[in-house]
Amino acid sequence: MRRVLGKRLRRLRERAKVSFEEAAKAIEVTPLTVRRMEKAEVGLKIPYLKELLRNYGVRGPEMEDFLALAREANQPGWWHQFRDVLPDWFSAYVSLESEATVIRAYEPHYVPGLLQTEDYAQAVLRMGFPHDTEEELERRIALRVQRQSLLTKPDAPTIWAILDETVLHRPVGGSRVMRDQIDHLIGTLEIPKVRLQIMRFAAGPHPGAFGPFHYFRFGFSELPDVVYTESLTGAVYVDKPAEVVAYLEVLDRMAVQAEPIGDSSTILAELRKEH
Repeated sequence: MRRVLGKRLRRLRERAKVSFEEAAKAIEVTPLTVRRMEKAEVGLKIPYLKELLRNYGVRGPEMEDFLALAREANQPGWWHQFRDVLPDWFSAYVSLESEATVIRAYEPHYVPGLLQTEDYAQAVLRMGFPHDTEEELERRIALRVQRQSLLTKPDAPTIWAILDETVLHRPVGGSRVMRDQIDHLIGTLEIPKVRLQIMRFAAGPHPGAFGPFHYFRFGFSELPDVVYTESLTGAVYVDKPAEVVAYLEVLDRMAVQAEPIGDSSTILAELRKEH
C-alpha cells in the first residue's frame, strides 16, 4: 500500500505543478526525501503528508481518505513478527504476495510454499537452512504456514502454478511426506482460485527451463506487475514492463505446453503411487 500511496502522492504533486524543491521546502526536508516518499523508500509521516496535501490543493474527504490509508500502510505487516528469520530480500516477497490479486509461478524443484504441507515445508527448510536451531526452524515453518492463510481469505488471489514433473518425483521428506503432500495438492484443487498444471517430462524442452520464477499482478493501477526470481543468497524483483511481459509470455506458452488444468487431479493420483 505504501507504494500505491507514493505514486498517488507524485500524481498529486504533478497535478498541482509543484516541484520537488517546492514540496521539500513546505515540510523542511531535502528534495531527496520527497523523492523517497514517492518511491515508498521511507515511511509516510502523517504531519508531512498533511502539509504536502495542503500544498497540492487536497482538502476535506480526499485528504482524510489519503491519511487513513497512510496510517494503515504505516502499520507493520503481520510478517514483521517473523523478522528474526525473515531475510530482508524475502520480506518484500511476502508483502507482494499479500497484496497480489494474481500469483502465477513456475516451479521446477519444489512445491510452491503456499501449497506445501507442514512436514514437506520442514524437510525443505531443514535442507535450505542446515545451521538453524530447532527453534529457528520452527519459526520458519510457522511463517510459511501463516502465509497459507492467504488461500482462504474472502479476497484471496488467484494462484496458478505450473509444476515440473520432477517436483512430484523428488522424495522430499520420505514417502509418507510425499504422499501427504500430493494428497494436499489434490485437495487444494477444490479451492476455486487455485489452478495447478503439471509439465510432463514427455513435453520436452520448454521456455521456462532456465529456473523458477513468480509473477504478481495487483488490484491497484499504480502498482506495476512484478516478477520475482531467487538465487542462493538473494532475489531479484523485476518490474520493467518489457521484462515482465517476457516472463508472462513464457508462462502463457508453458500453460499451453503443460497438461490441462482439468487433468491435474488424475495425474497427481497417478504419481502418488510412486511413493
